[in-house]
Amino acid sequence: MKSETKKMRFPLKPKRPEKICWGCDKFCAADKMMCGNGSDRSQHPIEVIGDDWYETLSEEDKKKIILV
Repeated sequence: MKSETKKMRFPLKPKRPEKICWGCDKFCAADKMMCGNGSDRSQHPIEVIGDDWYETLSEEDKKKIILV
């Protein structure tokens, strides 16, 4: 029996990406990172790559997310 992995909901174009840490599925406020994943927040791909960030994903990665 093949188990299906739950897809992660991920915003295509968040209104204020700088207010959230995008480093894990907790999406903590930038000043309240609960995962302890370093001292700086992880940026949303739109901040690093630009509006067409989704086009840079592999087909495998696209299957893991649902854009909202």
